[in-house]
Amino acid sequence: MDLFDKLNSRNSPLGPFTSDGYGYYTFPRLEGPIGPEMIFNGKPVVVWSVNDYLGIADNPVIRDYDAKVAAEYGFSTPMGARLMTGNSRQHEALEEELANFVHKPAAFLLNYGYQGISSMIQSLVSRNDFLIYDELSHACIVDGKQLAVCKKYVYKHNDICSLEKQLERVSKIARPDSGILVITEGVFGMTGDLGKLREIVNLKQKYDFRLLVDDAHGLGTMGKDGSGTGTHLGCQDGIDLYFGTFAKSVALIGAFVATEPEVVTFLRANVRSQIFAKSLPMPIVLSARKRIAMIQEHREWREQLWNNALQLREGLRAIGYNVLPSESPVTPVLTKGSTELATTFMRILREDHGIFVSGVAYPVVPKGLVLLRLIPTARHTEEHINRTIAAFEAIKPVVMEAQEKMEEVNPAS
Repeated sequence: MDLFDKLNSRNSPLGPFTSDGYGYYTFPRLEGPIGPEMIFNGKPVVVWSVNDYLGIADNPVIRDYDAKVAAEYGFSTPMGARLMTGNSRQHEALEEELANFVHKPAAFLLNYGYQGISSMIQSLVSRNDFLIYDELSHACIVDGKQLAVCKKYVYKHNDICSLEKQLERVSKIARPDSGILVITEGVFGMTGDLGKLREIVNLKQKYDFRLLVDDAHGLGTMGKDGSGTGTHLGCQDGIDLYFGTFAKSVALIGAFVATEPEVVTFLRANVRSQIFAKSLPMPIVLSARKRIAMIQEHREWREQLWNNALQLREGLRAIGYNVLPSESPVTPVLTKGSTELATTFMRILREDHGIFVSGVAYPVVPKGLVLLRLIPTARHTEEHINRTIAAFEAIKPVVMEAQEKMEEVNPAS
């Protein structure tokens, strides 16, 4: 059978949305400078779907600096993978600054977060080792797990008893040369809750394992100095491998892992996605250095982000919406409904109210539920928040009607 013909029978649940809904529900075209207001389908909208938490993407100081370093270096320098010809003093300086920022002795720069952490997981564990991960781990962790040649176990989301059962199980069958890697997230990006980092670190008193924390949404937003969820929870020292990405608060491309110097030495020689890929271009490296420095300097950005997040979620709760108990700026609104309600929600908010919100239904969340994830930033204003709350209040009759229909079809839902 022809391979391409087989693809028709292997379509994903997103298939209809990447065909009929292309450019609207999937692959939407948000245009103009990145910020709380952008252009969608030719109309201005208030945007709650861009992870520019600190509002740094369109900062004029950053824009001017980016233009300067791009003119000086271009985007080809340096050429080659870092292992061969793509290293520079600037790359090394960024690594040192990242390590200092997140209170670790060393750091290893990664070209992209997704490929970087997946490939890193693959390199860290081998045939006789064990990998234990939270069931709601991001797809990059799941793919890293798939790549890893080791024994894999999953524990219920943020359930320390479930994790301990897996640690007990693994400890009984481990060989003398077996290692154990536990993986969780600092901030879970869809629901906004924090990983149980302190409790996991405390388990080290009973079990011999290393802890990897993916803190993509925590870097820049959590902790008094923005150094992440481990600092926020007072257990950064117990995190053996701290992973952060530039794709959220730093509003850039790239990522890093901070850990012990000897582990960095190992990763440099074993993470295949870095060994066999071109180094980050010099303008991106220099811009990352500038942005990290500014994030540390401007604590007020983080304070404004949190003020906006709290005002938004309190306003949505006041008009009757179920805002999940997020412990981070991520603001998830959960309601009963179908995929049809999710698309209706997005369409009416965008077309009738100029509010751009992203929604998900099954298989991202269980059947019968719709999750709308709002991402507040430091640049959102009180007017943006009030407009959004008013729009959500106006759409409530549509939500209630859809829920009543669903109850009629399936009273047990």
